[in-house]
Amino acid sequence: MREIPRETVQTFTIGGDLEVRRIGYGAMRLADAPDPARSALEAPIWRAPADRAGAVALLRRAVEVGVNLFDTADSYALGAGEELIAEALHPYGDGVAVATKIGVLRPSPAEWVPLGHPAYLRQQAELSLRRLRVERIDLLQLHRLDPAYPLADQIGALKQLRDEGKVRHIGLSEVSAEELRQAAEITPIAAVQNLYNLAARQHEDVVEHATTHGIAFLPFFPIAAGSHAGPGTPLAAVAAEIGVTPAQASLAWLLRRSPTVIPIPGTSSIGHLEENVAALSVKLSDEQYDRLSAAAA
Repeated sequence: MREIPRETVQTFTIGGDLEVRRIGYGAMRLADAPDPARSALEAPIWRAPADRAGAVALLRRAVEVGVNLFDTADSYALGAGEELIAEALHPYGDGVAVATKIGVLRPSPAEWVPLGHPAYLRQQAELSLRRLRVERIDLLQLHRLDPAYPLADQIGALKQLRDEGKVRHIGLSEVSAEELRQAAEITPIAAVQNLYNLAARQHEDVVEHATTHGIAFLPFFPIAAGSHAGPGTPLAAVAAEIGVTPAQASLAWLLRRSPTVIPIPGTSSIGHLEENVAALSVKLSDEQYDRLSAAAA
């Protein structure tokens, strides 16, 4: 196990040249939320944010409180998520980085279908460039590996885009440690984005691999919930001891877990946004960190 840093560092440099703060923002919820006006029995439909002005204000507030990594995808509301990022933040200020993902079809809001045809990946990247209003994507991630196409072809499509100057760094999402190793043999991989939090620990080996090789690890759904976060849990107890919320303690645990971890919590609340960013200043003692790790394990 890699040694836990005694002090949580505030930033990490993705790919050796893209420095970001270690609390980013995951934008899926803003563009891909369910429609509260429809019942659970009705088929979900695509919709714009109910409060578009509020979403724009939240993204701009994120920059004001120091967030400089925004994660989205071409599949979030069929590109509307990328358009929302551009509407709120373009022209992007110095140091603001946008990560997006390609490689998933959305025939309906409830369906996520991998499609790794190299020509399709290149086309979607071009559309992302247009929607984000940039000439180069800071971090382009393959949303899912498609078993129908060789890994080399899928990674090769992203490498071609980088060689053309349209992509700064390449990342992967929801991959195993072995898939990450295989991809890195084709081209450098700067980041990996997997489901991971205090309660969801199935990707421990990927975290370790990323830590060892200096790869950014972007955990999505980073805040532990449910039975791991309720009253009487170790998370609630630790949060009370240091005077923070369970969400902040959950993020603080991630920040201590590895110096390459960059949580990307999403929210539609400015209050929760500010709370999440404040987790950068939360310090866990070694005993508190170990207690949370043991409880979740």
